[in-house]
Amino acid sequence: MQLIRARDFTASRAWGARDIANIDGTSARLHWTDQPYHWHVNDGEELFVVLDGRVRMHYLDAERREQVLQLQAGDIFHAAAGCEHVAHPQGEARILVIERAGSE
Repeated sequence: MQLIRARDFTASRAWGARDIANIDGTSARLHWTDQPYHWHVNDGEELFVVLDGRVRMHYLDAERREQVLQLQAGDIFHAAAGCEHVAHPQGEARILVIERAGSE
């Protein structure tokens, strides 16, 4: 049993994470960041849940055109397998990422 107060979580570097659980090969990690990630494609699906802050999520659509969504606390972005994307926080953000364990 553990209680995690996401709004209090910080890390010593951008995208620093706290592992919360590994359930049948799926990891749940709490991230803190104030810097963009990098363009990437996960090796499976990903759920990206903004718990605190705001994030601009850039992704490539089926025609490989860049699209941008503005996410705020409570919003969930689902990246299907093969979806190329990058997150740009607007200031500090705390994000719950659920994905295949070991994925980028």
